[in-house]
Amino acid sequence: MDKKVLDHDVPTEEPVTFHFLAKFYPENAEEELVQEITQHLFFLQVKKQILDEKIYCPPEASVLLASYAVQAKYGDYDPNVHKRGFLAQEELLPKRVINLYQMTPEMWEERITAWYAEHRGRARDEAEMEYLKIAQDLEMYGVNYFAIRNKKGTELLLGVDALGLHIYDPDNRLTPKISFPWNEIRNISYSDKEFTIKPLDKKIDVFKFNSSKLRVNKLILQLCIGNHDLFMRRRKADSLEVQQMKAQAREEKARKQMERQRLAREKQMREEAERTRDELERRLMQLKEEATMANEALMRSEETADLLAEKAQITEEEAKLLAQKAAEAEQEMQRIKATAIRTEEEKRLMEQKVLEAEMLALKMAEESERRAKEADQLKQDLQEARESERRAKQKLLEITSKSSYTQSMNSSTTALPTDLPSFNLISESLSFDFKDTDMKRLSMEIEKEKVEYMEKSKHLQEQLNELKTEIEALKLKERETALDILHNENASRGNSKHNTIKKPQAQGRRPICI
Repeated sequence: MDKKVLDHDVPTEEPVTFHFLAKFYPENAEEELVQEITQHLFFLQVKKQILDEKIYCPPEASVLLASYAVQAKYGDYDPNVHKRGFLAQEELLPKRVINLYQMTPEMWEERITAWYAEHRGRARDEAEMEYLKIAQDLEMYGVNYFAIRNKKGTELLLGVDALGLHIYDPDNRLTPKISFPWNEIRNISYSDKEFTIKPLDKKIDVFKFNSSKLRVNKLILQLCIGNHDLFMRRRKADSLEVQQMKAQAREEKARKQMERQRLAREKQMREEAERTRDELERRLMQLKEEATMANEALMRSEETADLLAEKAQITEEEAKLLAQKAAEAEQEMQRIKATAIRTEEEKRLMEQKVLEAEMLALKMAEESERRAKEADQLKQDLQEARESERRAKQKLLEITSKSSYTQSMNSSTTALPTDLPSFNLISESLSFDFKDTDMKRLSMEIEKEKVEYMEKSKHLQEQLNELKTEIEALKLKERETALDILHNENASRGNSKHNTIKKPQAQGRRPICI
């Protein structure tokens, strides 16, 4: 650390490009990466290594990791904003995975987006941490590989990581032939190009190997010392400084969580206010439509009343005319009766005329009575029409008064999202003093989150298996790499990164056979 950068073995051409990378990988990213900026930079490093295929990642896990990377960059999924094709320019999957399946970029985006939509509510740091928790279980995570030869001259690979030393076949970087956990190693040393590993168990033979250069041995020893030191420190109580850092990180995390909850409440209240405003606007439009319909009904009622009045007037005139004709017929009958008829023939004719006149007068009287009844009926209809007109006017007045009240309510509600006085009350009442009771409650919440995480892990594994089964039919077997084949064999045998390291005791004497 006290050596100048240009005094190191770096290229002399300009410009010189440097990569800011973590040298030692954490066993548990969630526990050891305390500060958010450290977590973010380490997330970028691991993500690049997976995309560059320096860390092998199976296809179904690659899709899940891509969905967390999208959540960290874009925030919550919004179908109105994140439309089809929004990931077209993003590098999210290793090229090996893309070439392994007969799937278009749109098909990959569809599957990534389906998982991305399920991550709603996760902040950037939470999405990045979920990414790292999945990545740290990959077989090649955090392993530095070096080409070595054993005493017989056989070419092998030495892997150094946070858990110990591992010996690999050059063609299989996933499954070590043998592993030496740090707590089972007594001593590590080198002389010139020869490197020696002495296990704690004296019954196990010393393992020696040669590297190509002395500088490589120095680097291996530096990595071994650093990883061993971190391995032992992780299994001891944290120092006061680390405890203070973790306490500050927990407080900051709790503060951010409370801030996110406050913002979520404000967002919910704003959305509710907007929904209320929209509902009132819809109700106002409905009342306006009802008022328009009432106006139209009123106009039709007025027209009907005018027609009925006109028809009643005509009927009255007809009734008067009929009554006049009946009176004239009665006068004619009286005149005929008063006329003296001298002969029998004239008398008979006169009687017939009188009979006809009586019949005509009777018909005229019946018609006059019918017309009178019809006039009465029309008068009654006119009265009902005017009553309907009165009721329509009254309803229109009621609707008008409701509309004015709704407009006043609407104006006050519409102003709510911009002012939201209640939000100020909420923000003023927030307190970020973390008392003992708050920390106890936070501890209980952390325990609850651990239980939920176990359940999520089970659900996550089911989702990964489901995706693997779904895309298996589209796989091109001839494009499978050696690492793909080895990973599938390990998965079928139930081997994982962690249970492989637990085998040294059973394989204690195997270094002799390497």
